[in-house]
Amino acid sequence: MRAERLSQLFDLHHERLYRLARRMSGDSEDARDLVQEAFVRLARQNGPLPATESHAEGWLVKTIVRLCRDRDRRLRVRRRHHLEAAQPESRHAGTPETRAVARVAVQKALARLSPRRRAVIVLHELDGRTAAEIARLLGLTPVTVRWHLHAARRDLKRILLQKEA
Repeated sequence: MRAERLSQLFDLHHERLYRLARRMSGDSEDARDLVQEAFVRLARQNGPLPATESHAEGWLVKTIVRLCRDRDRRLRVRRRHHLEAAQPESRHAGTPETRAVARVAVQKALARLSPRRRAVIVLHELDGRTAAEIARLLGLTPVTVRWHLHAARRDLKRILLQKEA
């Protein structure tokens, strides 16, 4: 019964969770590992599995966000010991190279946000979720979600403009 329920939850949620993890981590392999770890933690938890789909999805999203936060902390410690590679000079607008540089810049800027702000902006801007849906998934109030969304946009703008200067 438990294994069947886990299988159901995986089938229902793994694609959305992968997209979230991919956008938060910036790496497809890390995203797969994060989703797998979230389901392993769900399987290992004591007590019954979440009864409703929305509770299960909320639990899994929160777990992915926490796992990303922990991963980011580990990476920051590693980065302290290594110098970051120099940023390439930007090229002409509209070329594939420029788009690739812009995509990398945005991914790096997202990586500098706190996990909660990154989750809020990814869920809103890239997944098209409303503040109410994000609030339900992350266990926050809609007002808090809107505040984090505003702060994340402000932080992204500051980070991206610093790179241009």
